[in-house]
Parts: sequence; structure tokens; C-alpha cells
Amino acid sequence: MTVQRYILVFAGMFIMISLALGVEGSPFFVSKWALAFTAFVGVNLFQSGFTNFCPLGIILKKLGVPESKIGCAN
Repeated sequence: MTVQRYILVFAGMFIMISLALGVEGSPFFVSKWALAFTAFVGVNLFQSGFTNFCPLGIILKKLGVPESKIGCAN
């Protein structure tokens, strides 16, 4: 897997987890404030589309994950 694919997997996973923790109908509900993490992930993906800066991409590159030709990790 490439850096770009890991970023997509991590973003999707964190959004699903924070939704499970923040939606009142969920059996895993903790607090509505868990939805703030969903917003944080969304804002980070949005800004990386414009600035090409992605903290997770930097970390993954330092760990030796191969880069893709497109995406926020370049």
C-alpha cells in the first residue's frame, strides 16, 4: 500500500469511529463531542487538498511507506 491509500484508510477509519462514539443512536455513544474529531479529519483533508500538507503523510514517509504519484503525501 502507498502513503495515499493509508491516508484514505486512516481518515475513513477515524471518521467511522468518531461517528460511532458521537451519534446518540449508536450503541457505542459516549458524547456528542466525539463528532468534533470527525470535523477535524474533514478540515484536515480539505486543507491538504489545497496546501498539499498532510501530517500523516509526512509520518508515513518517514516510516518508509512508498509514495504514490498523486495525493496529499507528495
